[in-house]
Formats: sequence, C-alpha cells, structure tokens
Amino acid sequence: MSAMFNPATYAARRIRLVDQMGRGIAVIPTAPEAVRNADSHYPYRYDSHFHYLTGFDEPEAVLVLIAGSTPQAILFCREKNLEREIWDGYRHGPEAAKAEFGFDAAYPFAQLDEKLIELMGNQSALFHPVGHDAAWDARLLGLRGRVQEKARSGISAPNEIHDVRVLLDEMRLFKDRNELATMHRAATISAAAHVRAMRATRPGMMEYEIEAELLHEFRRNGAQSPAYTSIVAGGTNACVLHYVGNDMQLKDGDLLLIDAACEMDGYAADITRTFPVNGKFSAAQKDVYEMVLAAQAAAIAASRPGKHWNDPHDAALRVIAQGLIDFKLCSGTLDAVLESESYKRFYMHRTGHWLGMDVHDVGAYKVDSNWRALQPGMAFTVEPGCYIRPADDVPQELWNIGIRIEDNVIITEQGCEVLTKAAPKTVAAIEELMAG
Repeated sequence: MSAMFNPATYAARRIRLVDQMGRGIAVIPTAPEAVRNADSHYPYRYDSHFHYLTGFDEPEAVLVLIAGSTPQAILFCREKNLEREIWDGYRHGPEAAKAEFGFDAAYPFAQLDEKLIELMGNQSALFHPVGHDAAWDARLLGLRGRVQEKARSGISAPNEIHDVRVLLDEMRLFKDRNELATMHRAATISAAAHVRAMRATRPGMMEYEIEAELLHEFRRNGAQSPAYTSIVAGGTNACVLHYVGNDMQLKDGDLLLIDAACEMDGYAADITRTFPVNGKFSAAQKDVYEMVLAAQAAAIAASRPGKHWNDPHDAALRVIAQGLIDFKLCSGTLDAVLESESYKRFYMHRTGHWLGMDVHDVGAYKVDSNWRALQPGMAFTVEPGCYIRPADDVPQELWNIGIRIEDNVIITEQGCEVLTKAAPKTVAAIEELMAG
C-alpha cells in the first residue's frame, strides 16, 4: 500500500462507476499469481482496474459492486492465516480490509461462488472484464446459470452482460491530482536513471552493465519495479524496436538507445534517450538526431487542448518525412512521401500512446470514428524515431543509426507539461553531461 493511500479516493471512484452502471452487479477480479518455475513465483503485480477501484494489493481478491437504490462495495479476499504470514507476509483478512479500505462488506475469498449466486439474484445486468480471462468468463457464466435454476422461486438472473472496461477505461484516461503527482514522481526517478546511465556509459562496457545502473537508480529511489523490460540497445541493436537482449558490448562510435523507466505506486513512466557511447555525436549521427528532436518538438507543440490525438503524430511525421527526403533516403515531394508511406522503411511506429497505470494505458483513441480531442488530465508519450539499417541505397555513414526520443506529457488547461524534461536530450546537453 502506498504511503499516500487515501480510502476516500478509491471509494469515490467506485461511486462514479456504480453511477455509470445505473443498475446491475459488477465483478472485477485482481490478477492471479504467476508461477515462474517449479515453486518460484514472479513478483506479484495486481490488476490495474481492480487496484484503481480498491487500492488493495493482495492476490486472490475480487471486488463486487452493486448498483441501484442501495449501492454496495464488497471485497472478497484471503482470510487471515498467521502460519502463512510467517512465510509470505502480512494478510489483511476480510475484517481489517473492510475497515481499512472502506468497503461495505468483506468476505473470505473461498466464499466467493456461494455469495455471488446470492448477490446476482434479481440483478438485471452483469458487468465484468469480458474476454480478459477465459476461466473467469466461464466461472461467471456458470454462476449465472446457477441463479437461473432459481427461476421457479421468483429469482431472476442477469439477462445482460457488459464489458466493465468500457466504463473503467474512460475513467482511467483522465488522471486526477493524486495520480499526476505519482506520475511526476515516477518520471523524476526515471529521468535521474537516464542521467546516471549517460554518465556511466563508456566504450567496451556491456549493455547489461548500463541496465544495472538504471535498475539501481529506480530501486534506490523507492520505485517498486521497472515499468517494462528495459531496452539498452547499442549500435545495430537500436534498429530493433523491442530489443531486450541487453548482452552486447558497446562500441566506440556507436549510439546507445535506452528505453527504460520505473513503476511507482502502480503508475508507469516511459522514457527513451539516445546518445553516443563515446560521448560525442558524429556529423551523420547529429544530423539524424536533430531531425528526430525537431520532430518531437513539433509533436509536443501540437499537444494541447483543442488538438486531436493524431495531430502530434502528423506534426512529427511531416518533419521526419522531410528529413528523410533531405538525406536522400526517400524521394519525391513531401506530400508524395506521406501518401506513399515510403517513410515507413525508416519510421514505422506511432508517435505515442496513453500512459498511466499501464505503460500502454487504457482509453479509446477514437470516438465515433474520429480522433478524440485532447483534454486536460490526459497523459501520453511523445516518441518519434528513425531507424536506418545497412542497405545498398543507404549512405554508409548512416548505417546502424537508430534514434528514438521519448517524453511523457500531460495535457493542461494552457497546453501541456513535459514530466520527463530532467533527462537531457539536446546534443549540447548530452555531450556536456557525458564529458563531465
């Protein structure tokens, strides 16, 4: 549980969801524990939707919400077990969880099926994450069938099934003050890790040595884990978008692309920086880098209320396409290159994604088939790139140049705020830091 935990925040979210449901019952389980091998588990990470509504971070837990004239929030969780706590750590148990987290009722997880049959009775609609987990889909349909068996007693089963994520995704898209404060913290820690990595990098080091510097900085500042598997990609590896081997030696004259950030109290940062292993950009590296940086600046300038989701991408794309024409990597007019999409050989991904509890966070990008308008409280990444692989029609000085520059922004009333600006990204700032 975060030191900033406030049960009223989570209770307010549950009330918002119940109000939007209008009627019916919602069943939202947390994530299961995952076995790594034999009797060893992966570090536990709760389900984001479940935690968004509860703040409860133990496995084997389910939230049940009842909408209607007498709304209820009910938690099912593990019972107290002093023997297991000796081995695995503290368990709240239903009684303490009810009091500490502000639920109307709490029951042992083992009673879930029995209680759900009772709670589903005479509810017209069932809300749950449809299709997320086949076992849960089958379990809830089976319990609904058990309720249907009571029809002769005048008890009806839900006759509608809705994906609760439709409502939750929209709620989570807009971050409140507490969420933004946590995201600021995650961004600050992650930016410091990139600074540490730049200072540590030297030719001859291994990629995993730099990864270790990142992980050290995350954890020593209180982050619970990386937000995703760190990408530490030197030279040609930087042209592999999701490279995670991190086991090659860094060579003098190569660039190093690092895409890495931490998770803090359930919220992710997501930063990419690219810099020269020896601390000095070559002329060709600098030219391509400045193009990507200009593309990012154009995208950030287009990130403000009144603009639409695709506007930052379009702004970055025009800069990159023109740069590729100038480097003679694409031919034709700017409009022709954009229409033919010949730029995709060197820039093949989008310029950003929503950011929050998940690094690729929830929320629709289009509403009624149109790119949605940007509004205050939205958080996302801005991450243009350029990846040039060796080829007969590519000048040799551009070979194996892979560059991505990624920052985290939030839309404000006035425009946008860059959360990750403490990680240097101009050529001058990077070279000065590495020289020092």
